[in-house]
Amino acid sequence: MTARVSPQVRWTIKDLESFPDNNNRYEIIDGELFVTRSPHIAHQFVVGAVYSELRHGSSQSQLGMAAISPSVIFSEADAVIPDVIWISPDRLTQLLDELGHLTGAPELMVEVLSESLADKKRDRETKLKQYSIQGVIEYWIVDRWLKAVEVYRRENGILKKVMTLLAGDELTSPLLPEFSCRVDRLFS
Repeated sequence: MTARVSPQVRWTIKDLESFPDNNNRYEIIDGELFVTRSPHIAHQFVVGAVYSELRHGSSQSQLGMAAISPSVIFSEADAVIPDVIWISPDRLTQLLDELGHLTGAPELMVEVLSESLADKKRDRETKLKQYSIQGVIEYWIVDRWLKAVEVYRRENGILKKVMTLLAGDELTSPLLPEFSCRVDRLFS
């Protein structure tokens, strides 16, 4: 007897148009749908601190700008909502569509870990792989429990972990030559 296998559902950005606007976050990675509810307020405080530091660094250098939770559409089957991004003016001009979505990778993507193991795995594995494939230059994973920032940078075409910074360490980026932030400032 042969087992009947039904084809796996592949979600697309078109499917998202029919979803309710209910404070849930809908992301599609390689056709798989991920639904998360609004994050814990402590998560949001850290997101705000990361954004604030990047915004401040960007306003001094004029090299780019930061945004909180933008829609980034890589393809019909790949659309994410990172916690924070940083993007140069040239890339913004190239990637911004008429609805205000980015249609490709900004230079820097930041995810603040949520509490669930599934969410942590998605940020550390699934999104890391996705961002690497899509051409993200730098990726930060911010852990509010450990008060740490894992920094991944593009090497030989893929994102590789180059360091983990703890409270007291200085967070810098080659994307923002004048940017520097003590890691503990992200968690105060």
